[in-house]
Amino acid sequence: MKSKKILSSLIAVAMLLPMAACAPKKTETPQLEGYNLLWSDEFDGKKLDETKWNRETHEPGWTNNELQEYTNSDENIFVRDGNLVLKAVKTQKDGADYYTSGKVTGWNKTDFQYGKVVVSAKVPEGQGLWPAIWMMPNQESKYGQWPKCGEIDIMESLGNDTSISYSTIHYGEPHAEQQGTITKTGDESFSAKFHEYSVEWEPGEMRFYTDDELVLTVNDWFTAVAGADDKPYPAPFDQPFYVQMNLAVGGNWPGNPDATTDFSKAEFLVDYVRVYQKAEYDTNVTKPTKSFREALPDGNFIRNGDFSVAEDLTDDVDWKFLLFFEGEGAAEIKDGEMIITSTNCGTEEYSVQLVHPDLPLYKGHKYKITFDIRADEPRKCIVCVSAPNVDWIRYFPDTSIDLTTEWQTFEFTFDMTEKDDNNGRLEFNMGKHGDTATIHITNVRVEEI
Repeated sequence: MKSKKILSSLIAVAMLLPMAACAPKKTETPQLEGYNLLWSDEFDGKKLDETKWNRETHEPGWTNNELQEYTNSDENIFVRDGNLVLKAVKTQKDGADYYTSGKVTGWNKTDFQYGKVVVSAKVPEGQGLWPAIWMMPNQESKYGQWPKCGEIDIMESLGNDTSISYSTIHYGEPHAEQQGTITKTGDESFSAKFHEYSVEWEPGEMRFYTDDELVLTVNDWFTAVAGADDKPYPAPFDQPFYVQMNLAVGGNWPGNPDATTDFSKAEFLVDYVRVYQKAEYDTNVTKPTKSFREALPDGNFIRNGDFSVAEDLTDDVDWKFLLFFEGEGAAEIKDGEMIITSTNCGTEEYSVQLVHPDLPLYKGHKYKITFDIRADEPRKCIVCVSAPNVDWIRYFPDTSIDLTTEWQTFEFTFDMTEKDDNNGRLEFNMGKHGDTATIHITNVRVEEI
């Protein structure tokens, strides 16, 4: 009898093995020290858990001039191999290209106020593809429609350059934003493998991470109705928000797809979404006082304006040289000059760009910009003072100047008519117009008058 029992057990185990092999995986959601797990989705099942997610539908052009129709179709939103798949599909409609895609939201199902969101995802490559993991308030009308309601973008990436991931918050009226970026190239790019994106959202601060590397910290924001006082801080980020994820096609930021976009691979994969909360949060917070730096002893707000120091032009301190949208070139400080060489002007005026950040600008004050500039051949250059944190508005408008082979001194004045800003930015934009002649700049000044 004993041997029969053993044999029966072996047969039972053998019968269970195929069943176990067919069962979906069950991931144990990890605990985080200092947090309690509020909810999670490991996407272990065979279909979307619609107790946690809505399939949000929208017609093409609903926002940002995007091309896709968001559908509730299993062709655009499905679970496969332990991942949520948001898939963009290219079809034909009325003789023209037509795009559908997927968007899921936790609205009215998994809303929460304050916590840590952790998402593992892999983005698709392809011109015009725009995957996003982001958060919106449950009640957009509490402070007013976007951007007054606030928006938290945990991750956005553009399919034409998946080496860059963006983390951003939007708020205020006028529209303001703060953004951080992180770059990973080659086999580490955001389309080459899964990466973990997270935000720690607290009453007076948000911290964004990619693979546990800090990307952005923000603690200074506002919201208001035009012409009225700001709402009490920390509005608008003092209300329940929900997580949403989507794969957009086209739009103002990424541009439209082209012949290189492979829609057979246009899949945004999400391995898990986990939301944690601390046992309690101190909501008695005050808005930090903005720090406005002082001018140099000679009144100049531009540091190293005479280019006497051969500083690092890739960091975020003082001068920085940037390339975007097919712009190619280099910059160096030599013999008291900033020298910019271009080999491709790119597609945008800012494709080849030199900037100096953190200019302290006060509402009602008047400022003067001066600099000396020449080029190896006649060409154009565009100068402005921009607001990176306030929707890139211009405190001093984009102004085209004609450069010659002789040194010229340019002088401009402007009145600061917007709210105080401790992060104005002087820009020299040298892209787009077919000009690649080398530019020389020196004696740059921004001063209050």
